[in-house]
Amino acid sequence: MYENASEKKEKLLDPKKWHKQDTTWALSLFGTAIGAGVLFLPINAGVGGIISLLFITIFAFPVMYYGHRAFAKIIYSSKAADEGITGTIREYFGHTASKIFNLVYFFAIYTIVLMYSVAITNTAESFIVNQMHFNKPPRAILSLVLVIVLIAIVNFGQDLTIKVMSTLVYPFIASLIFISIYLIPQWNMSSLNVSSISTVSRGQGILGMLWMIFPVMVLSFNHYPIISPFVIKQRETYGEEATDAKCAQIQKYGYILIFSVVIFFVYSCVLSLSPKDLAMAKEQNLSILSYLANHLNVPIITYISPVIAFVAIIKSFLGHYVGGYEVMRDIIMESSRARGKELSEKTVKTMILIFVILTCWYTAYANPSILGIIESVSGPTGAVILCILPMYTIHKIPALAKYRGKASNVFVTAVGVITVLAIFKSLF
Repeated sequence: MYENASEKKEKLLDPKKWHKQDTTWALSLFGTAIGAGVLFLPINAGVGGIISLLFITIFAFPVMYYGHRAFAKIIYSSKAADEGITGTIREYFGHTASKIFNLVYFFAIYTIVLMYSVAITNTAESFIVNQMHFNKPPRAILSLVLVIVLIAIVNFGQDLTIKVMSTLVYPFIASLIFISIYLIPQWNMSSLNVSSISTVSRGQGILGMLWMIFPVMVLSFNHYPIISPFVIKQRETYGEEATDAKCAQIQKYGYILIFSVVIFFVYSCVLSLSPKDLAMAKEQNLSILSYLANHLNVPIITYISPVIAFVAIIKSFLGHYVGGYEVMRDIIMESSRARGKELSEKTVKTMILIFVILTCWYTAYANPSILGIIESVSGPTGAVILCILPMYTIHKIPALAKYRGKASNVFVTAVGVITVLAIFKSLF
């Protein structure tokens, strides 16, 4: 036993040094965080001019860093850390709480799947009409075809889906940087005009406008699904005692990279348009890239922007669908077992496919506001998981007592509460 423990300790990497796997994980956090949600951030971040831009510049990094750090802490402090967040919640709060968490987790992920069904339909419709100069296709047919194609890609197999996603990540990030640089000649100062706020905030006032930035900001930088495997890998590589410091180090450098790229992209897009343009993009329910393609008379932007938007939305749809499918499958199978029935994997898969196709098709056809979904559903539920759950766990669980009493805890809790309360603000 002693020899095995010694051999295992010898295999651990030195946590004081930076290793290749640290770079790989920093880039993985980067790739997971930067998805299609980023394409809607410039609209809310820029619609209020300089005030909202400065607001997101100040708050984006600490929200992302402290929220995901707290999420990592509650996982690697658990004896069931190897089972990820589900095992962690089960250990801390029991089976019933674990089931409730799974439902909230599924709801948070699946509303994003529905949102991207709308986004891919609007992007395709805009491209067909504005770039290909064809007549607008029947929305019911277009949305159904797109949803079926996306689901068909997933059903080639999860391994292939993940491989496709990982292949798309880095060209997408490179494209965002390219677009940001290419837009520099289009920059103007009209978006930095404080007086423009009143014309685009629809009477909700500066505070109300800033309030509704929180849900979009939380969603745009969110990557909590990858935190569980990230923590598990650091425990295996560096040992339990070094996990906290190593996770903090990798997350810090990864988040500096994420923040730099996203904020550069946001500023470049916002400075290329006026607040009224951004309000129009929100009204037309388009991503910032689709609106830029239609608005700017720049050939390369006109044709490359919709392609980048397609890649981003498809990547994000596939990633969230995989996560949503696994949770939905577990919920259905546990529920059937509780009633004394055992459903086959094939039956469960068929049920999920029918449910996903019908709900995504209907949502895409109905064309609800994408930013409305983010503000009233996806952002707040994401804040429950990313901000409120970790802070409540740290407050309640004795094993996490050493993480209490920090100013960052108050900050994360406040952000979580403000973002959740945006549900009520969005109703008025």
